[in-house]
Amino acid sequence: MTAETMAEEKARASSWFRALRDEIVAAFEGIEASHAGPGAAGGPGAFDVRETVRTAQDGSDAGGGLMSVMRGGRVFEKVGVNVSTVYGALGEAAQTAMAARKGLPGMAEDPRFWASGISLVAHMQNPHVPAVHMNTRMFWTPHGWWFGGGADLNPCLDYAEDTADFHAVLERHCAPHGQDLYPRYKAWADEYFYIPHRGRARGVGGIFYDDHCSGDWDADFALTQDVGRAFLAAYLPLVARRRDTPWTAEDREAQLVHRGLYAEYNLVYDRGTKFGLSTGHDPDAVLMSLPPLAKWI
Repeated sequence: MTAETMAEEKARASSWFRALRDEIVAAFEGIEASHAGPGAAGGPGAFDVRETVRTAQDGSDAGGGLMSVMRGGRVFEKVGVNVSTVYGALGEAAQTAMAARKGLPGMAEDPRFWASGISLVAHMQNPHVPAVHMNTRMFWTPHGWWFGGGADLNPCLDYAEDTADFHAVLERHCAPHGQDLYPRYKAWADEYFYIPHRGRARGVGGIFYDDHCSGDWDADFALTQDVGRAFLAAYLPLVARRRDTPWTAEDREAQLVHRGLYAEYNLVYDRGTKFGLSTGHDPDAVLMSLPPLAKWI
């Protein structure tokens, strides 16, 4: 693959993640505007948007993106939708970890990288509406490129039909790319989104994949686009189904305790959090996934 071709593909990926961000932000603001159930007395929530800037240790430009956060909405208590395109040189620890995990030689000799993606986490007002996470990304080094991402559902009050419907949409969007992908990526999510010190998963799963490089960039990008497209199709019906359900103080307590699990996972185990903080990205953008309120017992 020539440098010119790769530059074009990077631009396509970055543009796609931004377009997906715009679609999701518009859909979520539409939910806020249309809500007439519990909590509708206040005005609809809207996203606060600011640019994020990443600066290399030598002070040079290292990319950035957009952080979009809605707080205190009628349906969304807090939701963040971030996009970024960052680049530079990996530090020694990141070089070692990446070389070990991906089997890439030469990272120390040429540690350049480029990464672009979208990351989303929604924490809801109504405890009956599940929290959710989604991200997709492309990563490049001179030694190889790959895609990753997924989506997973994190209800504090489980509804079997919500879990089944969410997974069914993800399975449909994976199917055109190979019948083996959904079961493999579902199992990967079950393993990845597990909290060892609690001995349990943080939610009811979804799909997760990383290091995806078949050698066919267009095919791998098409898979990642379909994973991104699956998100609204999988999640919006659940919000519509549950957002008007009355809740109790006990429901709210269960929600806050469950959010503690989510915070523990993201701070201790999440690979994206570790990468973002270790490579100098805006810490507010990296940590936007944390819930606005949580509780431990």
